[in-house]
Amino acid sequence: MSAGKTVLITGASSGIGRATALLFASKGWTVAATMRSPETSDLASQSSNIKLFKLDVTDQASVDAAVRDVLAQYGTIDVLVNNAGYGLMGPFEAQTDAQIRRQFETNVFGVMNVTRAVLPHMRGRKEGRIVNVGSAAGRLTIPLYSMYSATKWALEGFSEGLWLELRQHNIKVKIIEPGMIKTDFFERSREVATKPGLTDYDAFTEAVMPNIKAWEDAGAEPDLVARSIWHASTSIWPRLRYQPNAKLVVWSRGWAPGQLAVRIVRRLFNAW
Repeated sequence: MSAGKTVLITGASSGIGRATALLFASKGWTVAATMRSPETSDLASQSSNIKLFKLDVTDQASVDAAVRDVLAQYGTIDVLVNNAGYGLMGPFEAQTDAQIRRQFETNVFGVMNVTRAVLPHMRGRKEGRIVNVGSAAGRLTIPLYSMYSATKWALEGFSEGLWLELRQHNIKVKIIEPGMIKTDFFERSREVATKPGLTDYDAFTEAVMPNIKAWEDAGAEPDLVARSIWHASTSIWPRLRYQPNAKLVVWSRGWAPGQLAVRIVRRLFNAW
């Protein structure tokens, strides 16, 4: 796929989404950068190839309107990058039903909402790519991220199913599985669940949190993930999964026996 194409990116206001928008724009692509509050973003001022669109992945009407606007503006969507995400952290018992539903509404149903809106266009053209930004946490669960990992594991299955059923329409599906990345995601889009009176998890949480923070601080830059998204969007190689800053982790999860894999995670995060 050559320059001059159009990419629609969700969650483009910061972090991986912003880095991806800037990279595609620098390659000559037209970038439809979507976010919930485009009026607060300076992204469009960074390149004449970038235009902002309002889109909330949890609102199908908002999604449909944004996709219509992009198609009216540019005539085509060659690549869809499902990047918008939300992170719920903490013991499962401390998480409310509303928090859990928000986690799935954003990370799973949000991806489905946008994909559903774009697919008729791609199917009609018999061409397109869908790049879903998952996580290494979709292959290897870490403590206190049970619900976040549950959504990323769901995204793995959804992406692989699409990969199989859309090949007949010449629509390629890719999934990006980053390891820890240095962005403001964990400050801006993470919620730590607590429950008044529930103290039985406090010692465990206090032991684990410093190790999680150390991993976050040692993360790679979002540009690394943006480059993986670029390769997934343009490469002719029929590859489903990409693991920026996570190849060793994902590989080890594949070969290590289940009990050994659990012990490795427990030791890495002091989760005893």
